[in-house]
Amino acid sequence: MDNLFTWQALTTLAGAAGITDLIVAYTKRIIDIFIPPAIGTDLYAVVVGFVVLLCAITAIGERITFHSVVLAFFNGFLVAATAGKMHNKAGE
Repeated sequence: MDNLFTWQALTTLAGAAGITDLIVAYTKRIIDIFIPPAIGTDLYAVVVGFVVLLCAITAIGERITFHSVVLAFFNGFLVAATAGKMHNKAGE
């Protein structure tokens, strides 16, 4: 099957970073109205990455536990950083 995104793909760094970059790129102007400038787009990207990872692990049948939430939170930073680099490269 030829899918652009699968739930399994969203559990990978490349998949989660790709969708995080797209979500942030398409929503950041709206979010900037409600989020103070001190927080910025970087932390918004971390939250989006965190939510993407939680959705993906839930969709593939994993249980949400304290450990999986903490790991998704930490990985949210990695996903956001990777998404930012992807966005910078695409803009060059």
